[in-house]
Amino acid sequence: MSDSSSLSARRPLLRAVESLDEAVTHLEMSVARRERLDASRVDTDTQHDVMRDDRERLAVELDGALYRLTQLEAVARDVDARVVKAMVTIQSVLEQQT
Repeated sequence: MSDSSSLSARRPLLRAVESLDEAVTHLEMSVARRERLDASRVDTDTQHDVMRDDRERLAVELDGALYRLTQLEAVARDVDARVVKAMVTIQSVLEQQT
């Protein structure tokens, strides 16, 4: 066989190898893209879990803060009443001395 006939016989094989190489390249790119999407999805799920945990923690903290606020308001009312009572008593004592 001459070189030209040998080359002619190999052309379909070379084209097939090139096509296969191109297909493998596209497949690798698709796999890489899918891996990035899956990683992104995992990141999104993780972020969602973190946000949900933060929301729950913040809700508990808010409930505690509201309870403390209610307690402080009650104490403030009690202190206010005692201060008013003390002022009335002091005023009464001062009036009796004059």
